[in-house]
Amino acid sequence: MIEIRQLAKTFIAPGTGGPRFTLKRPAPRIVQAVKQVDLVAEDGRVTGLLGPNGAGKTTTLRMLAGLLQPDAGRLHVDGIDVATRPRDALARMGLLSDARGLYPRLTARENIVYYGRLQGMPRDAADARASELARLLDMTPLLDRRTDGFSQGERMKTALARALIHDPPNIVLDEPTNGLDVLATRALRDTLRFLRTAEGGRKCIVFSTHIMQEVERLCDTVVIVAHGRTVASGTVDELLAQTGQRDFEEAFVQLAFAEDLARHETTHEDAA
Repeated sequence: MIEIRQLAKTFIAPGTGGPRFTLKRPAPRIVQAVKQVDLVAEDGRVTGLLGPNGAGKTTTLRMLAGLLQPDAGRLHVDGIDVATRPRDALARMGLLSDARGLYPRLTARENIVYYGRLQGMPRDAADARASELARLLDMTPLLDRRTDGFSQGERMKTALARALIHDPPNIVLDEPTNGLDVLATRALRDTLRFLRTAEGGRKCIVFSTHIMQEVERLCDTVVIVAHGRTVASGTVDELLAQTGQRDFEEAFVQLAFAEDLARHETTHEDAA
């Protein structure tokens, strides 16, 4: 189980704009990337983190992975506080980021086994697990090929196997279908459906995306974030009922862009 409560993160960016040649340094710009994100992801379910680009999804997942320190809020993985016990929390997660980061000179097997060794697995156990995952992900012919020149789908499979090498109970995927073709996307969905079942280990899966069709087809629970805040959560049917919509895209727009729509209406009324 993954639990995120009242999460917040602010960045200070260098100032921009102003005259090109000046001795005066422009004032820094404060960017509040995450203001208040709440999420609870349970075992045996796929929880979708859905929001437009710039909503704070990736920043939230980077804090969950221990790459960034939150300014406020709590992150727990199976009851383990990420802030105070980051290594223990990471050991219980498999992370698939948008930057797949494979070593191109290594084979797929070597990439996967290397991460198993980093997780403390004996080499023989890591190698056996890599072969098992290759069968699950239908990538056995790729195992002993160097990853240099792999297609996006082949890279995704290798990165996913790498994330699963230590059989973590929690899986976190950040925009995993970016750049994938239809067949690779379907294969990923089928794998995640299997992993949430009893046979697949009843994994807790957090799936970040901005693609509504992926959420409708895969996610058991949806958490919608916009402008750094959680604005709604529930099943697809519950969110449709909440908004009175039949089309999930319309429901998403109504929930995620409520502030923008209200501001536009106010501006339009003032202009009139």
